[in-house]
This record gives sequence, C-alpha cells and structure tokens, in this order.
Amino acid sequence: MIYSTHMHLNTLREATTKSSSSPWKVVYVCRGIKDTFVSGWHYRNMLHRTKMDQATFELMFDAYWKGVILYGPYWEHVLGYWNGSLEDGENVLFLKYEEMFEEPRVQVKRLAEFLDCPFTEEEEKSGSVEEILKLCSLRNLSNLEINMNGTTRIGIDSNVFLGKVKLVVTGRIISLLKWRKRLMILLNVNYKVLV
Repeated sequence: MIYSTHMHLNTLREATTKSSSSPWKVVYVCRGIKDTFVSGWHYRNMLHRTKMDQATFELMFDAYWKGVILYGPYWEHVLGYWNGSLEDGENVLFLKYEEMFEEPRVQVKRLAEFLDCPFTEEEEKSGSVEEILKLCSLRNLSNLEINMNGTTRIGIDSNVFLGKVKLVVTGRIISLLKWRKRLMILLNVNYKVLV
C-alpha cells in the first residue's frame, strides 16, 4: 500500500502498528525550510484562488517560524523522521528533495534498494533507471491529463499540486523571485535573532 501524509512519524507509527503485524516502509522527503514555506505560500494562494498581500505573507511567515501551522513546528517534524531513519534505517528512509534533483539516478537506486527491489545490472544497462526518472519527472507528471484537468475527491483542482511547474512554464518566474527575495529578508532577520 502507498500512502501519502504530512503526519509526524510517531503518529504514523501508532496508526500502522495497530493495522499491521509487519512494519511499514516509510519514505520521507525533506525539503529546505525556505522552499517549504514558499511552496506552502503559493499552494495556499492557489487553493484559495486569491493573491495575498505583503502583510498576510508576513503573518503567515511569523506563524510558520513559530511552528503554529497545521503539521506543527517544521524542525520537530523533520527531526522526527531524521531520527527515525537513524534508529530504524531498514524501515525509514530520509530523502532530501534537493538531492533528488542534484543526483536523481543515485536517489532512485537508493529508493529501490530500500524497498527491497534493487535494479539488476541488466536493468541498469537497458536504461530502466532513466526510464523511471523520465516517467516520474515533474515535466511528465504536470502534462498528465489527470493533473491538468482533474480534481481531488473534495473538489480541489489537481493542477494546484504542480503549480510551481506551471508558473515556470508560463513565464511567471519573476514573481517567484520577488517573493523569494522578501522571504530571504524575513528569514535572515529571524536567523540572526536565533543566533
């Protein structure tokens, strides 16, 4: 069974141990805090079909920074899975989003090994790894009919989930850069306060 969630690892473990006698394999994809916030900001704008102003951006950032968000404090969430992968590496795999883009071939092979279905030498030579990478690319996924025109079971447009790809494709990258600059200013101020 494949299950996608934002639950904390401890909560997920409680749910899975009650429903299964064998341990589940958990793959956690961690994304940097700045990119996670910006992605959440754009997702929220698209979900609510609004464009929020600077004041709302700063309020949302402040709540995010303090950990007053739906899934709890960012670092607690990430560290739960990081520690879980160190304590139980056979059942918890911790992947970094940025590394998946930097070295996709290495990471897909690592994932296959973790799931107990490593690529054979023949599969590697025949291009199976590259074919999987092509099928799973954001470009390919964003062009699937279900992601362009479908909706979730609660009526949200599926294209909201691949909005970043659409923004780049439509040339609105300048807007993203402006938001990133504002975020960098906010983050740097808060990092200095922490240090």
